Amino acid sequence: MKVASIIAGSALVSSAAAFAPVAQTTTSSTSLNAWKDENVIGITAPIGFFDPMGLSTGKDDRIMSHYREAELKHGRVAMAACLGWYITAAGVHPAFNSSLSSDPLEAAKQLPLAGWLQFVLGCGAIEWLAEQIKTRPGYKPGDILGASYWVDDSDEGWVDYQNKEINNGRLAMVAFMGIFVQDLYFGEYGDQIFRN
Repeated sequence: MKVASIIAGSALVSSAAAFAPVAQTTTSSTSLNAWKDENVIGITAPIGFFDPMGLSTGKDDRIMSHYREAELKHGRVAMAACLGWYITAAGVHPAFNSSLSSDPLEAAKQLPLAGWLQFVLGCGAIEWLAEQIKTRPGYKPGDILGASYWVDDSDEGWVDYQNKEINNGRLAMVAFMGIFVQDLYFGEYGDQIFRN
């Protein structure tokens, strides 16, 4: 339980770090209005521009781009986490001869140091590569594969794809919080829909 609490605390701190203040320059009221335009990626019906905590108030384009980058990164990680959680809960472990627990929190405790080292180094390598990609000219937040070089936001299909990715990422972030809490506090880690 102690390890699970540490993991939960780490997850909360790391997600809050996405909104840590960046060195601010002078802001203009027109830059935020550009992010509230109905044609901007991520502003979809029925909610539209959603910022109930006012995190975007008074922010310039650079900071808003940083927020979008963080939203996309956290959404992608949450989508992978949801998938990985249920694969593990199904008893599928590609490594360690499937000897780890089917409870993902227990499996995390049982993972040897070499497994954790691989995980941390792998994540670090991806982060380093992403930071290198950000330095290229014309980089758009979250566009690690360089798709913006081939298609721009005037293509309706591309805009629809980006909106779906952001919305699915938002849903996955909320879903993973629920999955994690369900296992942490109730010990139920799998699909409980068909339980009698």
